[in-house]
Amino acid sequence: MNSEAGLDTSDSGGGQAKKQFPNLTLVLAACAACIGGTFQYGYNISVINAPTKPVQSFINETWIHRYGTHIQEGILTLLWSVIVSVFTLGGFIGASVGGMLAIRFGRKGALLLNSVFALLASLLMGLSYPTGVFELLIVGRFLIGLNAGIGICVQPLYLGEIAPKSLRGAMAMGTSIFITGGILTGQVVGLKELLGGDDYWPILLSTSCIPAILQFLILPWFPESPRYLLIDKGDDIQCSKALKQLHGSESYHYEREDMEQERVAMLGVKPKKPWELFMDPNLRWQLLTIMLLNCAQQLNGINAIYFYANYVFTRAGIPVEKIPYITIGTGACECLTALTCGLLVESLGRRILIIGGYSLMTVWCALLTVTLTFQDANPWVPYLSMSCVFAFILSFGLGPGGVTNILNTELFTQPARPAAYMIGGSVNWLSFFFIGMIFPFIVNGLQQYCFLVFLVNCCLVAIYIFFTVPETKNKTFLQIEQEFQALYGSKRNAEDASVGNLSELLNTADM
Repeated sequence: MNSEAGLDTSDSGGGQAKKQFPNLTLVLAACAACIGGTFQYGYNISVINAPTKPVQSFINETWIHRYGTHIQEGILTLLWSVIVSVFTLGGFIGASVGGMLAIRFGRKGALLLNSVFALLASLLMGLSYPTGVFELLIVGRFLIGLNAGIGICVQPLYLGEIAPKSLRGAMAMGTSIFITGGILTGQVVGLKELLGGDDYWPILLSTSCIPAILQFLILPWFPESPRYLLIDKGDDIQCSKALKQLHGSESYHYEREDMEQERVAMLGVKPKKPWELFMDPNLRWQLLTIMLLNCAQQLNGINAIYFYANYVFTRAGIPVEKIPYITIGTGACECLTALTCGLLVESLGRRILIIGGYSLMTVWCALLTVTLTFQDANPWVPYLSMSCVFAFILSFGLGPGGVTNILNTELFTQPARPAAYMIGGSVNWLSFFFIGMIFPFIVNGLQQYCFLVFLVNCCLVAIYIFFTVPETKNKTFLQIEQEFQALYGSKRNAEDASVGNLSELLNTADM
């Protein structure tokens, strides 16, 4: 047995898997996909915060040059809001078409094509200042949002399909690790000592080209998704070649057997369209689950935590000029918990982490409401509030922040998976836009009591997962589908699933 091959050496029936390290090629392929995928999402969410004032000054100067008068405050606020929020519009459209691109060009091909949008966006935003055309910032932010939307759809798809089932959860955590890594990198690069100064904002907004260039240089050296090659394209030779490269020539057979069983079960089944998933009663609970989890990922209060962080840090006596560095600490905290979740997800399972994460977030919402209400009661209360902020971020990163992306992959088989990512991604981006629009009103209306709304949300999601979603650790995609059919399908569907499973085992025995 090759000691580097990260494969499940159990039989496909779900025997005990041996704990092994992934092949180095597999890890590098995941990094090559993530650097131009979800890293861009996290980076471009955080990097736009640094140049707020210099960009607004640039818009005002351009307006004076064009029209000979200062821009009205309301128009300036509107233009800046458009520059920031058009990112979510691009992300929604990107998530809506990402699945189709993954089917048409393959997972790897779609990621490489997607990098073109990042390069074009960086070029336009970099040229906005020398050309005096602030509208280029709007177009550039839309394109980088399009890039992020496609990336957050296609890249987890690629990771889930190249990973062995015994390491699928840990590999899928690459999505969250690179999102949080992108956020942290954006916070660091946006410091005034680096590119956050007033004169460097065009360079800062153009740095999105660096991950795209890295992906162009590195990803072509790695193979396409073996599962896509075998099940979607029917290319057995290229599938075996890709598996050998990713998992090692001595140990790839185990994954090949699982893929062959799924291929036999999916013979004659074409990739599903998003609307076909809504009409399929066998996928009703899986679809409801990913829609709920993607919505909850944006509406669970993590945005409120970051909004209140500056206030909490100020009341704790931290100087205003030092707060950006403390904010980097929150980014580092979330990044660290994503790494920790990646180490725990294969040992503890998905259910414990996501239920535990949402349950702890419920507790921290309650405590934070109390500490913010009695902020002036005692000098140590602001420090307790600050502890709750970091505890909430830790709980989010250990559970919902990472496991949601894993379940998006695991709850569906090959024909339905791209469409499921399109639906889940679209819900995620719509929720992102929705919370961005209503969040200021929630905070202004409820103030610290806004966390009671998020408390209810977190509690309900934890209860739903506890009673509805089975454990998916170390199970094949077919086994997960059959378990959902047994739990929620009709008696006829459950019988069909059992017959199908027996047929697949007989086919494997004949090979």
